[in-house]
Amino acid sequence: MVSVYVSGATGFIAQHIVSQLVAKKYNVIGSVRSAEKGEQLKKDLGSDLFEYEIVEDIVTPGAFDESLKKHPEVTVFLHTASPFHFNTTDVEKDLLKPAIEGTKNALKSIKEYGPQITKVVVTSSYAAVAPPDGSPEAPREMILTEESWNPADLEKALKFPNLGYRASKTFAERAAWEFLETEKPNFTLNCVNPSFVFGPQAFKSGVRSTLNTSSEVLNAIVKAGTDESKVPQSIGGFVDVRDVARAHLHGFESDVTNFRYLLVTSRFATQDIVDIINEKIPSLKGKIIVGTPGSGKEKTDKIAQVDNTKTKEKLGEFISLEDSVIDSIKQIVE
Repeated sequence: MVSVYVSGATGFIAQHIVSQLVAKKYNVIGSVRSAEKGEQLKKDLGSDLFEYEIVEDIVTPGAFDESLKKHPEVTVFLHTASPFHFNTTDVEKDLLKPAIEGTKNALKSIKEYGPQITKVVVTSSYAAVAPPDGSPEAPREMILTEESWNPADLEKALKFPNLGYRASKTFAERAAWEFLETEKPNFTLNCVNPSFVFGPQAFKSGVRSTLNTSSEVLNAIVKAGTDESKVPQSIGGFVDVRDVARAHLHGFESDVTNFRYLLVTSRFATQDIVDIINEKIPSLKGKIIVGTPGSGKEKTDKIAQVDNTKTKEKLGEFISLEDSVIDSIKQIVE
């Protein structure tokens, strides 16, 4: 039986990955920051196929050494641990270092203490592919593909959390590919680059008043009620969390190597989500904003285009924005 190590196992995406792995009868070792979090995930999964190791801080050199020494049976490593938020006044400490050093630490530990590990998949981001949507660097004429890179600038990144997050994902992913090239480890590498990730939490225990950064885009619409000023206006690409998890499994189950899965199912603006909720969830009609129905396309038509044909050929059908929003909102409302 194949054993898979998942770093950051209690994250929004990671919980879906772990869930899909357990459903397919893989042994899973998940790194978590505390026993409390590990026990909650074990309880949610209700499976003996999952066990956890405590890695309190992925930035600490050798953070993964001990847990990899304990598990010589692991042959696949999925590195999902990395911060995703804009709530910081210290971009370097809270965003850049955890993403970059965390990735380097994981790969160094695998090379040194997991020579039997042959497949590694790293959770990167659409942020490592594209300049910020709506910025002068990402005009409508730009076509983004699996080969595109965000021209991240360290100086700008240190000043603005939004750009800091994007740069952290860019520099961390570049560090992973550079490690592969310079260190020549035993493992192959694939990266998963999702845009905004919607979809339900893997378990009901994950539904709270404030959700992870991507899910909060939907949650905020419900919480704002009919107060338009409280609804943040988002625009960009979307993918459902269950498809993101599926891409991670494809990244080691298939013979694909040295590939970036660019996960953008379609483009969206906040108005598109509002329209779906008003049309498809009758219990919220009149309780959320209406906006200007149908006007989302005007906004999405102005941002860079995405051609991720190579990714879609590998993964097949994706969950639609409509289905993803409905599943997410129903869970929040319940």
